[in-house]
Amino acid sequence: MKVLVTVKRVIDYNVKVRVKADNTGVDLANTKMSINPFCEIAVEEAVRLKEKGVATEVVVVSIGAKACQEQIRTALALGADRGIQIDTELNLDSLQVAKLLAKVVEEEQPGLVIMGKQAIDSDNNQTGQMLGALTNMPQGTFASELVIENGKAKVTREIDGGLQTVELSMPAIVTTDLRLNEPRYAKLPNIMKAKRKPLVVKAAADFGINLTSSVEVLKVAEPAKRDGGEMVDSVEALVAKLKDEAKVI
Repeated sequence: MKVLVTVKRVIDYNVKVRVKADNTGVDLANTKMSINPFCEIAVEEAVRLKEKGVATEVVVVSIGAKACQEQIRTALALGADRGIQIDTELNLDSLQVAKLLAKVVEEEQPGLVIMGKQAIDSDNNQTGQMLGALTNMPQGTFASELVIENGKAKVTREIDGGLQTVELSMPAIVTTDLRLNEPRYAKLPNIMKAKRKPLVVKAAADFGINLTSSVEVLKVAEPAKRDGGEMVDSVEALVAKLKDEAKVI
């Protein structure tokens, strides 16, 4: 079974995000970039399936400029077999990304697609669901456990009420949650081997999709700073402030 995994290049989650002075976006100059954490979990799960003998090949795909090859190579060092870069300088919205991925799915014919549930930059949580609709493939989102048995995918999902287990006919799409696994670190020999693994570059414009985004970013701003705490002398004073000032009781 072939497993297709998507990875996205984002600002490293340990880095403090800086907003541009004109509020048009986030300042990426001299900023450390990494694989989106949820995508890293997706790569780990695919590699584990290969190690169990369930998967025969793990293919990684990323959409973006040439710089995203760094994240593809990282995924290859973690155990993926080959990479695909869909080359574009455009800032695509979720639907355009899903349409491009649908074309890749059509070409690669994977038995399973594993994706991060969301990217930590846009935080949309849309692409996996859109890809499922475009490809007419069943999907299990927010997966905290994945078991492949008898041509079926059993996915344990994290929902508001607890956990829900669904069984999917394959081929299927699974989006990963944080508790699915703990990604490994790439070893130096594997990093060196990853440089020789195949990575194909395809132009996004060649897929015949309208890449003009229908989403416009109006403004990017930092979260409002929280006010400092205030000490009170008694429970009565605390209750009064919660009632009269904060108006939470």
